[in-house]
Formats: sequence, C-alpha cells, structure tokens
Amino acid sequence: MTRKCGDRPHVFCIGWHKTGTTTLGLALIELGYSVVGCRLDMIHPLRRGDLDSVLKIAGQFDAVQDVPWAALFRELDERYPGSRFILTERDESSWLQSASRHFSDGFVPLHEWLYGEAVLKDNESLYLKRYHQHNRDVKDYFDGREGDLLVMSLQDGDGWDALCKFLGHEIPKRQFPHANKAPHSYTTRDKIWTSFRHAVPGPVRKVIFSLRQRTRDWMGKPDPRDRFNNFKQNRVEIHEMRKHSR
Repeated sequence: MTRKCGDRPHVFCIGWHKTGTTTLGLALIELGYSVVGCRLDMIHPLRRGDLDSVLKIAGQFDAVQDVPWAALFRELDERYPGSRFILTERDESSWLQSASRHFSDGFVPLHEWLYGEAVLKDNESLYLKRYHQHNRDVKDYFDGREGDLLVMSLQDGDGWDALCKFLGHEIPKRQFPHANKAPHSYTTRDKIWTSFRHAVPGPVRKVIFSLRQRTRDWMGKPDPRDRFNNFKQNRVEIHEMRKHSR
C-alpha cells in the first residue's frame, strides 16, 4: 500500500514500542491513512549503513508507527519537513512489564541495534534506560516546536480528541481502538471471546482461520494481518529468529 493522503503531511508516530503504537496505528487507519508498522527486516539496511533505503520506505506511506521508525525521528524530520510527530508514553513499570511479556527471552536482531543487546531478559535496566532516553531526546529535539509534536498517553485516556485536533480531522463516531489489551483490561466481551477461543481446539481454529482467509481472498478483501504493511516481511524475520534461538 502506498500513500493515500499525498496532500497532507506525513504523520510519524515516534512513541517507543509497547506504548500503544498498534492502537495509534489503528486510529490512523480509521482516519484514512496508510500506515507501516514495525519492520524487523530493516535491521539489514541499518547494519549496512543504508539509512536512505529505510527512510524511503517510511516515505511511501502516510504514517509510520513502532520501530525502527521511532528511533529515526531526527532523520525523518530532516527528510520530510513539515511532517507531524506523535510521541506515545506510558509509565515505566507497565512499559517494562508489557515489553517483558511480549519479547521475553527472544533474540531480536533489531533490538540489538536499538538497545545494544538483542535479548531483553537480564537486560531490563538497559532497555528501561533506552526507553527513558528516547522520550527525553524527542522532547528536547522538539522543544519550541509544540505545533509539530503531540505527546499522548493512551494509558491515561488520550484518544480521538487530542489526535483529531492535532491532525485537523473530524472525530469519528466509532470508539477509539484499544489493541493488545492485557487480561486485566479485558471487557466482558473480551473475556467471553477469549474463553471461546481457548475452548476450541487448535486444529479447529486453524481450519476456521483458513476458511475465513479464503473467503476474504474470494471477496477481494485484504489480509487483516497485513494492515500495517509488514506481515510478510516480519514473518520471514521471525522464522530466522526462531532458527537462531534453537
């Protein structure tokens, strides 16, 4: 998917991963933006020092979210002047808890570029320090440019009001999205759906999923797993990461 909002500025969501980046990306899709999310394969051009290729990919979409894009806010600002930037934050304890739950002891090459260590386990203080440093660096960089940067805390309830005012959009009638919920945030509907999924055997879920995918293909609908234009690339990288961890 390429740019759909060519007459509007790029929107670069530069909040560190696990700060509500998926939720913000879904909100931007709802507003009509094409969005590229985390791209694990960007580690390869980054290791080669080919920053130009990475920035070009970011420019092919209306918006970006997650890493490595967040770490490249200075370069994105220089390459695409007039863009809008959004920094999402959350308190450090919940950030570290979420990151630990999501990354565990997995080996992630892109994290080596971001943190200096590819594995979070036993490097929690290093990861937390980098998280704080990123937020400080962004705020220092945009000091005096408040019109270019929006700081949001989805954890504290920021949503359509702040986002749409910053980007100049009408507020959608739909509820603001909430992705990747932790169990303690589940609604009754979430709990029922989770219980249903757990009750259905894995092989049966795979058959149902396959049938749904075939139906989408027949109807010409896009694969929802690729809503952030990264599914195929990340699947290849995750396969390689799992081979490394064996």
